[in-house]
Amino acid sequence: MAIRRGRGVAAINYPTGMNLGGDPTQALVHSTPTGNFMVTLSSVDLGQGMKQIMAQICAETIGVPTDRVVVDTADTDTGPHCMGTFASRGTHRAGNAVIQAAREARQVMLEVAAEELEVNASDLETDGQGNILVKGAPQRSISIFDVALSAHFKRGRSISGRGMFLIPRSYPEKETGAMKP
Repeated sequence: MAIRRGRGVAAINYPTGMNLGGDPTQALVHSTPTGNFMVTLSSVDLGQGMKQIMAQICAETIGVPTDRVVVDTADTDTGPHCMGTFASRGTHRAGNAVIQAAREARQVMLEVAAEELEVNASDLETDGQGNILVKGAPQRSISIFDVALSAHFKRGRSISGRGMFLIPRSYPEKETGAMKP
C-alpha cells in the first residue's frame, strides 16, 4: 500500500451552553387543578440531578414548596424544543427557560388570586408555603390550591407559562477581535 501525502481541512461543531446563539431550550409550566405544578422539558436528566434543580427553580420562582412541583422529561415528541442535554448547557439553558415559564405562570396565578381577593395583582405576594397574601394585610390570603380550582373551574383559565432561553448572537469587536459570550 502506497503512502500518499496531502492536505485536508476538517471542521467540528461541539455544542455547549455557550455556543453564541442558535441553540435554544424551551420549557412549559402549568398548574394542575389542585395547585401542583408541572414543568415539561425535553432536556433529559443524565444523573446530574437536573429534575430536582428544575423543580427548585420553578418552586422558588412561583413561590410554592418544591414538593408541589413535578418535572416531566419523558417525551421529546410532545415536550418543548431542546437541542439536548450535554456539556455545560443542562442547568444553564433549561434553568433559564424554566424561570421564564414560571414567571409567566406566576403572573397568571396572581391575576386569578387578585380577582378572588378583589385587589390588584401587584398587591399580592406568595409566602413560599402555598399561600398568596395581600401585602401589608397577611390575614387576607388565599391558598394556591383555591386559586388553581378557581382558575380551572370557575374562570376557565389555565395557570401556565412558556419560556425559551437563547443566548443572543455575539460579534467580534472590529478593533480588537475580542468577543463577549
